[in-house]
Amino acid sequence: MVESGHVTGIRQMTYHPVEGTATAVEVMTFDRLRSLNDGGTQRADFYVLAVVDAGHGSVSIDFASYPLTERSAVWIAPGAVHRWDEMADVAGHLVLFIPTAPVTHATRELLATPDLVAGWRIPDEAWRFVAAAMEHLRLEAPVALTGPATELPEILVSALIARLRPPHAGARSENTTFRLFHSSVEAHFRIHHDAGYYARVLGYAPRTLSRAVQQVTGRTAKTYITDRVVLEAKRLLAHDRFTAARCASELGFLDASSFSVFFRNATGQRPGAWQRNTQPPADHVAEPRAPAISVPAAGSDARAGGPVRRS
Repeated sequence: MVESGHVTGIRQMTYHPVEGTATAVEVMTFDRLRSLNDGGTQRADFYVLAVVDAGHGSVSIDFASYPLTERSAVWIAPGAVHRWDEMADVAGHLVLFIPTAPVTHATRELLATPDLVAGWRIPDEAWRFVAAAMEHLRLEAPVALTGPATELPEILVSALIARLRPPHAGARSENTTFRLFHSSVEAHFRIHHDAGYYARVLGYAPRTLSRAVQQVTGRTAKTYITDRVVLEAKRLLAHDRFTAARCASELGFLDASSFSVFFRNATGQRPGAWQRNTQPPADHVAEPRAPAISVPAAGSDARAGGPVRRS
């Protein structure tokens, strides 16, 4: 992994395999994370999946705080703004992997599912299978760095994800129309805020598209797009401390005034007022359910089999 320059208040993390390898999966312990973490806010372009064996702590993800407790899991998706808050006595492992790492159709479908739970408790009956899957991956991942090319880490991370079964993933991944809409919104929400645009691009009638979105999320297509733009605006206001004018430029609005009207209509507050009242780490503490996970970097020394951090 490579840490980019500190252009904004958020540390941007990019997945970069150890030199001379093409590994798409890395495993690290919470001990290793503690040695690297400086308490700052981060955003990564890769997934991080954490499995907690013991201890108590918390991680902030997009304005919510999720507990790290014994036999719990945390999932941070690429792009999610997060911060490791408390983890002094947390034991367990984290798996870092790129979106194309899983090799099975089911796990790739899972990654394409939006709004997966970000934290949940692993059921007692599933724990021994999850622990065995993690142990196998932990043993094989370092071998991939020095041995002959193999897909074993990718196969084993797929097995781990399948064993963890993030809540609600199955039901949400069945709606093809919604999956296509979600992917298109993620690619274009900074420019296009109109549900009609996505209907045209995807080849659906506006009512058909909105009905599919509402079936999965309980929201109309227009509301879904608005919520996505608002989330990104909050990230920029709270973590990057952007002005309304800068947010307007980043998110496809004509000027600061039009962005401010949009934000106030969606949240009930002007951008500046919301920014002043918001503390960067988190707005509230969530129950142990609801994605994503990204970490600082898995290592600072390529020779030790970890990623590289650069400023």
